[in-house]
Amino acid sequence: MAVDTQSEEARVIRQLIPLSTLPSQTFISLCAQLNLEYAEQGTILFKRGDENDSLYYLLDGSINLQTETFTIETIKAGSDSARFAIAHQVPRKVDAVANSRIQFLRLNADMMKMTPETAYEENESTMTVDELDDNDDWMTTLLKSPIFRALPPANLQKLLMSLQEITCAPGEAIIRQGEPGDYYYIIKKGQAIISRKPSPNAKDIKLSKLADLDTFGEDALISGEPRSTSITAITDLTLLRLGKEQFINLIKLPTLKYIGIDELYVQMSQGAELIDVRGHDEFKISHLPRSINVPFFSLRMYLKTLNRHHPVIVVCKDGKTSEMAAFILQQNKFNALILKNGIAGLNQDQLRTEPASFSIDDGTETGNLAGPPGESSKLTLAEQPETPAEEALTDDLRQAIQQLKAKCRSLEAEKMTLELKCSSLARQLEKFKTELERMRGK
Repeated sequence: MAVDTQSEEARVIRQLIPLSTLPSQTFISLCAQLNLEYAEQGTILFKRGDENDSLYYLLDGSINLQTETFTIETIKAGSDSARFAIAHQVPRKVDAVANSRIQFLRLNADMMKMTPETAYEENESTMTVDELDDNDDWMTTLLKSPIFRALPPANLQKLLMSLQEITCAPGEAIIRQGEPGDYYYIIKKGQAIISRKPSPNAKDIKLSKLADLDTFGEDALISGEPRSTSITAITDLTLLRLGKEQFINLIKLPTLKYIGIDELYVQMSQGAELIDVRGHDEFKISHLPRSINVPFFSLRMYLKTLNRHHPVIVVCKDGKTSEMAAFILQQNKFNALILKNGIAGLNQDQLRTEPASFSIDDGTETGNLAGPPGESSKLTLAEQPETPAEEALTDDLRQAIQQLKAKCRSLEAEKMTLELKCSSLARQLEKFKTELERMRGK
């Protein structure tokens, strides 16, 4: 019997994980195939060693997870534990026995297969879950993010059970620039500020604010490099944090996807974009053909120009910066792929060693865009087939346009930083003026 999507049972089911992350239409389709089941006290749902891969969710009553000699845990309907599939590891590690009369939901493998992964191009209205009575249901809201939606259910359960809640007072530093990375953070409630010192003796430059359900701290955990920014609480702050090892095993490893050079060429032939996140100087020395230089620090400014309908391949020197870039892309609903081992893993003959056609470092044209002698007349005749030289020229022009766009994004990022600094200086100037007037009035 199908479940009415407007019923109380549907509201409870909507909060189950990972069903809480499904688009509305997918959830409605799933409800049409669901059958709520009941069992009396003492009924065994499954026994230790069973290899049935169905997922069991408790909707009402309580269940004991037990061995032959003792009870390990009692799960009650409505608890956080009940939002996950019960002891879902196969083969089963425990017996699941009804501790009272229960109502439960059984999802078989075929039902889970019919709930496809949400496409990255979906609009926000199809991605939001139905309204829940609990407006503070941070867990459901958090699980709507692309990074968490892509994780296997087993990882989600381990992750959410491993989160530690901590509190910070206004002005308290959460992470400091230059320190090693130790935790990944999720803001449960409150606000914090991101700041960075351009040099050790310089003053902090405030970059942006973080608020409820924003995450931070992953860059240092992914790359192994010291923290690149500082994060400071500006209100009373409640945080959830995940240790480095757990972040790597539960989030990084299942999230990041790697490809070799042969797969890279296949993906590009099918429309994938290739971005090189090294600095301008490194890129000019050598780079992959048709790659676009988007330095890592300006990647967020460049996101609007990328196409979510095709994969984005990321390359850097050795793969470490690419991992950080791919994580940002995944957070923003892109299908990101990483060239394994980066440029360092390639032969020199696979790279272009001449400068880029347009250097986006200084805006000066350094490449030869005129083409080989004798080819220019052919370029004006659209009806003639392109020669290999002309095809290369077209690639150069396309790359030049993309790199000019990247330069614009880079300049916008620099402009934003300078505006923030200018605003800070203006506030200080006003304070000095006020103090000067006060002193003159004495």
